[in-house]
Amino acid sequence: MTAGLACGSATAQPSTVPSATQPSAVAADSPVPASISSTQALTNARPSADGSVLTGAAPGSPRALTVTVHSAAMNVPIRLEVLPAPDRSRPAPTVYLLNGIDGGADGNWINRTDIAHFFADKQVTVVVPFGGASSYFTDWRTDDPALGRQRWTTFLTEELPPIIDSGFDGDGRNAIIGISMAGTSVFQLALAAPGLYQAIGSYSGCARTSDPPGQLIVDAVVGGGRGNTVNMWGPPTDPAWAANDPYLHADRLRGTAIYVSTGTGLPGPLDTLDGPGIRSSPAKLADQILVGGALETGAVRCARDLRTRLTELAVPATFDMRPTGTHSWGYWQEDLHRSWPVFARALGL
Repeated sequence: MTAGLACGSATAQPSTVPSATQPSAVAADSPVPASISSTQALTNARPSADGSVLTGAAPGSPRALTVTVHSAAMNVPIRLEVLPAPDRSRPAPTVYLLNGIDGGADGNWINRTDIAHFFADKQVTVVVPFGGASSYFTDWRTDDPALGRQRWTTFLTEELPPIIDSGFDGDGRNAIIGISMAGTSVFQLALAAPGLYQAIGSYSGCARTSDPPGQLIVDAVVGGGRGNTVNMWGPPTDPAWAANDPYLHADRLRGTAIYVSTGTGLPGPLDTLDGPGIRSSPAKLADQILVGGALETGAVRCARDLRTRLTELAVPATFDMRPTGTHSWGYWQEDLHRSWPVFARALGL
């Protein structure tokens, strides 16, 4: 982060955000095994009320298990990367990390950040779901010809938590963090399941979905996966758009710790040839500055609107508004580091 970072809370109180270490493009951990074996997870996990069940677990990335959960709502297997809490002698909260528009197919929390190292000494279980590209992790009203059946709200709020809590000794406390598209979803999920999440984090997301600019963003994200938003929330005038707009229902977020971060789209300290993920490629750098800059310009507009809205409602929140920075993983890793004290407090750590 730059020294000129501007940050504050929605109630006009200054936030305290620690400095972050310089991120690497990919975590450089040695192959340390997970603290819970695949056999233990399979033995302990209990099905959810609708019959969703953990069907597979095997050693995955460093400190992680690759877990498969069959979702009854979507009738498909969902892959998860799970980093169990380090101390097996006591229960632990769960932190869910949602990937962006591609559902983790290319860039994701595992291969683009240092979460295996960062969470190694923190008593939390970390869950990274894969899939849901261009879905907004919401429950679609009808199956889509391109994207199929999307019931992600049901999966993430009803099916998955009891499976994770039983399989990995969860204590019932949860936080959820999302980047980009999922930075919208975290608000919607918290509104759909009051009390499930003690804290939510939105990095470069947009909490407005039903005003004209918000609808344009949603259309672009869903259309990027060849999906049709009519199958998600109906035509633009359908009340479902407003029902799924966190900005309009922000008063219902009271009592949940909220962390929102964004850059401005201007090139920052990580937008260089030796920056995370660039690998000295001028083409990658140009894409990050031009496309990533444009995307972040939209995100900062949304963040400013949400900050004003929460201030008007006197709903506490922490806003980390960087003066520079693009829509890219290097900044999201820093956001995770900087926001962690907010999540630790909310989870009782």
